[in-house]
Amino acid sequence: MGYLNQDPEDIEKMRVAGRLAAEVLEMIEPYVKPGVSTGELDRICNDYIVNEQHAVSACLGYHGYPKSVCISINEVVCHGIPDDAKLLKDGDIVNIDSP
Repeated sequence: MGYLNQDPEDIEKMRVAGRLAAEVLEMIEPYVKPGVSTGELDRICNDYIVNEQHAVSACLGYHGYPKSVCISINEVVCHGIPDDAKLLKDGDIVNIDSP
């Protein structure tokens, strides 16, 4: 299996994308607490991505995906779809994928 030969411009774009994703995760951390819905966390992330970073989530609209981030709780391994009915509880394991 080979590797992708990226030019310096492509590598810089990947660095920027990684930095933006890391900023979203740092921003959302204080909001991740019992009683908050994953839908609310998604809205907070989307507002930050659009209004602060002046960017667009790679998830939003990808193959019809309706949200800006993926939020998985406990046994959900990945790609959990945020929902206002999914409230975080004390002790939950929360994974947020920010593109």
